Amino acid sequence: DIHAHVLPWLLDNSSLTAKLKNKYSNFYVTVISQMESAPYDCELKLLGDTKDKVIIVREVELMGEQQPVIFARSVIPKTNDTEKLLAIGSRPLGEILFDDPLIYRDQLEVGQHQGTWARRSTFVVGTTKVLVSEIFLEKLYA
Repeated sequence: DIHAHVLPWLLDNSSLTAKLKNKYSNFYVTVISQMESAPYDCELKLLGDTKDKVIIVREVELMGEQQPVIFARSVIPKTNDTEKLLAIGSRPLGEILFDDPLIYRDQLEVGQHQGTWARRSTFVVGTTKVLVSEIFLEKLYA
């Protein structure tokens, strides 16, 4: 069972970044890594055909009150469609995914990861699929 205080975060269709900015006056992103990497098999399945594509895996912590509240992992094939996404530095990916009317969220999966709630979304950027996984840390609900 998903607790009532978790549902609005997990099932929200709007920008998580915008929600976090509303909750925390000092919201920011810490980039842990962004580099060429091999995605997990389950991620590759959701991305579809990635043959001959370089894949960039971006891992960040979304910070509120100086503490990580969400861990996010994005799997981004390097294509002309994703050039802008890969150049954002420490800006939140959500800002771009939700501000660009040509980008849409395709599939949303909700589940648990090591005892905490998580979700995974596929976004379609031009002809390229991008996968964003978000792990909701307990601090978020405090």
